[in-house]
Amino acid sequence: MDRRTFMLSVAPAAIVAGSLPGAAAAQEVSLRLHQFLPPVATVPAHILKPWGERLAEVSGGRLGVQHFDAMALGGRPPELLDQARDGVVDMTMTLVGYTPGRFPRSEVFELPFMMTDPVATSLAFWEMMETDFQNNEFSDVKVLGAWVHGPGVIHTETPMTKLEDMAGRTMRGPTRVINDLLSELGATPVGMPLPAIPEALSKGVVNGTVIPWEVTPSIRLTELVSNHAEFSGEEALYTATIVLVMNKAKYEALPDDLRAILDAEAGAKLSGFAAQVMYEYDKPGRDIAVAAGNNIVQLDEAEVARWKEASQPVVARWVAEMETKGIDGQALIDRAKSLIAEKST
Repeated sequence: MDRRTFMLSVAPAAIVAGSLPGAAAAQEVSLRLHQFLPPVATVPAHILKPWGERLAEVSGGRLGVQHFDAMALGGRPPELLDQARDGVVDMTMTLVGYTPGRFPRSEVFELPFMMTDPVATSLAFWEMMETDFQNNEFSDVKVLGAWVHGPGVIHTETPMTKLEDMAGRTMRGPTRVINDLLSELGATPVGMPLPAIPEALSKGVVNGTVIPWEVTPSIRLTELVSNHAEFSGEEALYTATIVLVMNKAKYEALPDDLRAILDAEAGAKLSGFAAQVMYEYDKPGRDIAVAAGNNIVQLDEAEVARWKEASQPVVARWVAEMETKGIDGQALIDRAKSLIAEKST
């Protein structure tokens, strides 16, 4: 049985649903889920909506999810975590880094060349979420899932073939750690959520961006830039951390049987599934660029080694900054790397 089949297996929740007394009489609950991506994007279309359907299936229709895509309920992507915290909505999905500096421990997974296999990295992220982050920087929400996307790719108007080509570029980045990386590598970073990328490129606000392949079709990126740079080797230039969170009061108010079903379908199971799906959808996104005749540069291992060396000050700065917050950043790095290696076996 492959990992995706395992993540999708219904047995745990089905057992929970069938074994709790009074399950059939439990009240019906519809949870409102708000997020920033368009409905055609991988995460809503192939992760969140199938996940909501599973909740309905294993609960006999008593637990459902209403999906509100593309900030349909108002606000901006950086406000999503607070919308869940404050009960404006029941659940939100967002990038942790859209609120810079607020979740410093979680940034360990965004450090350059930290991420290897996205599923293993996501399972490591979830374990650290469950044993550490949930009880401190995420203490005002209930985290249901925590994962990362596949390898980050550089997409630019003109070719990127070597480290020196970053000089003078104005690059969009998703989080403060990744923006620090772009700056260290010679570019001028501009932070913005993903939905702002097409307008920023078309108006010349930026002349490149970093995002994984899987999300490029949802913003028609390959029509806006025609050059793409990938990194060879096991480690990725970067990844971003993603969470699905729930209002704590709403979670705690769920009937016991429905909360048990939700728990069985969340956590490591959801996190691994989400990462696997995002990774699988990198290929269709890349295939669109290939079909369009775009230029895809594969930076070889010798060149990637230069980028790794150039990125080390970003790690050193992050560790030093964590120390000022009373956080042992090096211990977090060591723990994250150990867990990623463990989950990769």
